[in-house]
This record gives sequence, C-alpha cells and structure tokens, in this order.
Amino acid sequence: MATMTAAQKRAQTKAEYDAFLAACPSRKLLDRISDKWVTLILAALGSDGSHQPGTHCAGEPRSMRYSELARLLAGVSQKMLTQTLRSLERDGLVTRTVAPTVPVTVSYELTDLGLSLHHMVRGLKTWAETHMDEVLAHRETYDARTD
Repeated sequence: MATMTAAQKRAQTKAEYDAFLAACPSRKLLDRISDKWVTLILAALGSDGSHQPGTHCAGEPRSMRYSELARLLAGVSQKMLTQTLRSLERDGLVTRTVAPTVPVTVSYELTDLGLSLHHMVRGLKTWAETHMDEVLAHRETYDARTD
C-alpha cells in the first residue's frame, strides 16, 4: 500500500465532500452560511458605510465596527449579532480586532476566505432585491390558485 503525503490526503478528502450525501460535513456549513444574518453580515462588510435604506451597499470590503453593523442590520438583536459574528470568526470568515481605546472599539473584517464567499453573497442579496416584486407576484398568483 502506497503512503500518501498530507497534501494528497487533503486532496482526497476534499474530493470526497459531496453535500448531496447525508453525512457530508459541508451540509452544516451550507446551513450556517444560508442564515439570513450571516448573509447580511457578509454583505455588509463590503459596504462603504454610506448605505441608505432602499439603496444597494457597494464598495470594497472594509473593516466595520460592531456598532456600525448593528445600525446597518435593521432588526438584528445584540445577542444574534454577537452569536453570528462569533460563528463567522470561528469558521475563519471574519477577524475580530479589539482596539484599546476608551471605550474599547471592536471591529470586524473579512478574511480571504470570507472575501471569497462575500462576492457570492453580494450577488445573492442583489438578486433577491432585484427580483422581489416578481417573487411576490408569483406568490400572490399561487395563493389565489390554491385557496
């Protein structure tokens, strides 16, 4: 039996990931990144900070303070924002930086891994905003048909 290098073992394991299989660990990752708060946080970390309701956030990914994220993400509770940011940090998608100021300033920034996901999430957010009227119309038609 031939021995494999660590790189070969990683490549074999990576090739074995198949989210269609029940036991695949990538399913848990898909569950995590499909959460609305994860999606919105990853999209927000790419905003230029000048987002106004009803407009699209655009710009290069940048560091954002916790308070900026909380203001931008209407409806997110402090507990949910904290839990979601911790999970993103644990997964290596964001980094957390604490500045020794008074009061302490905490900021979050996308990692390279998070940046690779950010671009897809931005596309998904834009698609949802662009096609919401169509989806609502289809829902209305469907609901009228099934009543």
